[in-house]
Amino acid sequence: MFGQANVLAAGQAAFPPSVEDFYLPSILPWGAHDSYWFTKITAMVWVAAGILIIFFLATYRKPQLVPTKKQWLAESIYGFVRNNIAVDMLGHRGVRFAPYFTTLFCFVLLTNFFAIVPLFQISPNSHIAFPAILAVISYVLFNYIGIRQHGFVKYFKNSLVPPAPWFILPLLIPIELFSTFIVRPFSLAVRLFANMFAGHMLLLVFTLGGFAMISANAWLAPVSVLSWVMTIALTFLEFLVICLQAYVFTVLTASYVQGALADEH
Repeated sequence: MFGQANVLAAGQAAFPPSVEDFYLPSILPWGAHDSYWFTKITAMVWVAAGILIIFFLATYRKPQLVPTKKQWLAESIYGFVRNNIAVDMLGHRGVRFAPYFTTLFCFVLLTNFFAIVPLFQISPNSHIAFPAILAVISYVLFNYIGIRQHGFVKYFKNSLVPPAPWFILPLLIPIELFSTFIVRPFSLAVRLFANMFAGHMLLLVFTLGGFAMISANAWLAPVSVLSWVMTIALTFLEFLVICLQAYVFTVLTASYVQGALADEH
C-alpha cells in the first residue's frame, strides 16, 4: 500500500489507480510479462500455510503436562474453536470436526491479518479466487458428510423436500435447491471476499488520498494528515473485521455440517 503511495507521490503512476493495478505482476523471473500465475498474493497463501504447519508441529513436537507458552497458545486456539464452534454447533459430534474447523479458522485469520501487516498490506481473500476455493472445500465437506450419514437418496430428499403440504412442494423444492446448493457456497465466498476487499480499498483510498492532496497543494497538508489519521483508525477497525470474518466463516461452515447431519433440515 505505502509502496503504491510512494510511487504516486513521485509522479510515476496515474491517479486514481485502475482495476488492472489491483492484479499484481508475477514475482518470478520467467514467464510472460503479464503473467499472474505466481504473484505476491499466491506467495502469501504459501507463507500462511507454512507458518501454520511449522507452528503446530513445533508446539506439539514435545508436548508437556505443564504447557510452554507456545503449547498453551496452540491449545487455546484449538480449545476455542472446539468448544465455542464445533461443540456448540454440533454437540459431542463436533469434536471430530474440530481439527478441520481449527485449520480453517487459523488459515482465514492469518491470511486476513496480512491486510494490515507492513510489506504485505493486502489479504489473499481480497481476491475472490481464494474465498471461493475455501467455500468449495466446505461445500464438498458438508455434502459428503450428509451423504455418508444418511445415504445419497435420503440426504437429498431431506435437503430438498421440507415437511410441508404436497401442493406447496413444487414451489419449495426449487427454493431449497437454490438455497442449499447454490446460495450457501456463494454467500460463504462473497461475504469473506467483500469484507476484505472493501477494507483494503478503504485503507488504500485514505492512504493514497493523503499523498495525492499533499502533492497537489501544500495548503492541503492538514487535510492529508487527517486522511492518514483516518487510515490508522480504520486499521484498528479492520483488525476487528479480520477476526470477525474468520469466526463467521468457520461458524457458517459448522452450521452447514450440522444441517447435513440432521435427520430433517
